[in-house]
Amino acid sequence: MSVPLFSLAPDLNVSRLCLGTMTFGEQSSLPQSFRLLDEAFNAGINFFDSAEMYPVPQRAETQGRSEEYFGRWIRERKIPRDRVVLATKVTGPSGQMTWIRGGPKCLDAKNITEAIDNSLMRMQMDYIDLYQIHWPDRYVPMFGETEYNPVRQFCSVSIEEQLDCLGRAVDAGKIRYIGLSNETPYGLMKFLQVAERVACYPNIVSIQNSYSLLCRTFDSGLSECCHHEGISLLAYSPLAMGILSGKYFAADGGPLAARLNLFKGRYSEGESRYNLSNNMIKTATMGYLGIAKKYGLHPVTLAIAFVLRHPLVASTIFGATSPCQIQETLGGCIVELTPEILGDIDRIHSMFPNPCP
Repeated sequence: MSVPLFSLAPDLNVSRLCLGTMTFGEQSSLPQSFRLLDEAFNAGINFFDSAEMYPVPQRAETQGRSEEYFGRWIRERKIPRDRVVLATKVTGPSGQMTWIRGGPKCLDAKNITEAIDNSLMRMQMDYIDLYQIHWPDRYVPMFGETEYNPVRQFCSVSIEEQLDCLGRAVDAGKIRYIGLSNETPYGLMKFLQVAERVACYPNIVSIQNSYSLLCRTFDSGLSECCHHEGISLLAYSPLAMGILSGKYFAADGGPLAARLNLFKGRYSEGESRYNLSNNMIKTATMGYLGIAKKYGLHPVTLAIAFVLRHPLVASTIFGATSPCQIQETLGGCIVELTPEILGDIDRIHSMFPNPCP
């Protein structure tokens, strides 16, 4: 089968499935990563997502390997550069990842420029198709947090400085388009407002936020902004870090090599957001697994098809550590969910709304 394309921006057509690379260099070795990239590319996937901080869990010893592996694949497979769309991201403020520009402390022009240049150098590429701010420079509740606390606000770099720097990178040919990630309705609208006010600043074309059967928070606020402003959603974690496959609730607890088992105790962000001991997560997941069984669908097919049916989703970003997982995900492109299936999904959602925000 061939994965359909979506026009994300002028001269930027992306496959509706995007292979995320955040396992490359940690769970997946170089040969394994090449095999996954081959499988995805041969299936018609042209869109690949990375970040300067990948792989996860984050370590100084592995930082940047995901980008490096992708760049090596392009060169060694002799893939024409215009046959693929590469998205990557600059790391936001972090007091933990001290090996990335000392923190980084902020997303000022110096940090953004250095991050872009380092990503290009690791991948040995001339340009990045879509460059994204991984998370805001300012305080926002994210990665499982849902309530905004005004007391936690801190000084942040102006949006003007960030857009000016990104605009200079566009002018220099280093990046083609820019996007946001883990952003709020307020943040998206402020970026759009500033970009509209200053003609030389680049426009935002996409926002990369979590969206799945277990996380539909995008529909509360952000979706209205994206609809009226023509911004597409790049939906990440459509399987809620594999939970929606059902593997973690099998009798044996799932494969030992599965991420939440393999990195247990080492991946605080993932474990807090996708907490397997949370009864609401388990009950909601079992409900969705029951829907998949009722209609004769693979759980992965149901989860992917649900995300792709959203009118604002340009592409959904999924991870894989084996070719068979890619093949399971491809099935979500060819299934159309009936009103009966969507009705059953909404009934579960009404009882257990967004247990993995």
